[in-house]
Amino acid sequence: MVDLRQLRHFVALADYRGFVRAADAVNLSQPAFSRSIQTLERDLDCVLVERGNRDFRLTGQGQLVLQHARRLLAGSQTLHNELLQYNGLEGGELNFGSGPYPAQLLVPEALAQFIHDHPLIRARFHLADWEQLAVWLREQQIEFFVADARAFKDDPRYQVQVLQPRRGRFFCRAGHPLAGRGPLKFSALLDYPIAGTRIPPWIRKILARAQGTQDFVTSVECAQFDAIRRVVLRSDAIGLATAEALDEQAGSAQICPLSFVDLDSDDPDLQLRYGIVSRAGDSLTPAAQAMIAAILNVDQQLREGQP
Repeated sequence: MVDLRQLRHFVALADYRGFVRAADAVNLSQPAFSRSIQTLERDLDCVLVERGNRDFRLTGQGQLVLQHARRLLAGSQTLHNELLQYNGLEGGELNFGSGPYPAQLLVPEALAQFIHDHPLIRARFHLADWEQLAVWLREQQIEFFVADARAFKDDPRYQVQVLQPRRGRFFCRAGHPLAGRGPLKFSALLDYPIAGTRIPPWIRKILARAQGTQDFVTSVECAQFDAIRRVVLRSDAIGLATAEALDEQAGSAQICPLSFVDLDSDDPDLQLRYGIVSRAGDSLTPAAQAMIAAILNVDQQLREGQP
């Protein structure tokens, strides 16, 4: 029988890509950690790590075991959380994910409500693009995520709760050559670097067509809105964010939203189609259900223009 403790050690080895750092991470001496991995290999009758290479690398069997190890550990944690939360949200963990755009306003506001109502739950909020979030969801490292859900709505593996669509806006710093010039042609952005999160391919295609280029690419790709804003404030880069995130900056004279005569920000194809995505057929822990309720509540507040 496989020992969950040994699987945790193996996952740490894969994540830290080395015996020394992984042993430190799980608070074991390196000899004890190595024995744990060797025992797991013996019990599974396979070699998990290629030990002849200078660079750390899992074997093909190691990659397969890693996928199952993550699922088994996630299932064990989910069971523990559900038992803890059976009679109320008095403990346990919540692991969920968010795309960069919902993380600008919607998710932090909902998370603030959640931890106010349930301070004993330890929440872990993972930020990534939609493709990485889907991997984590399939591996059961997260219970759900919030992101543009167009790629998941018709996939039977997922359940999607649709949220209100969001408009994206380009912006620059006050004092930028494009600031205060009124509606521009979208091709005006060709002269400046673009700083933004990873853009879904269907939106990138529309932007490229409006710009008259083969593809619309960002010069600086970053998942953190605050980092994008700082880059824009200190350079001639053009930033990309949700309109609601920029509305929060309305009182600041530092940021200038941009408008374009040949790009309709209300075009449904250009809007971000947020959704809460979970695994079809899986039950969610009480903590996950409470967090989703907070997201839906904040989404409604934002729809109604409430602060």
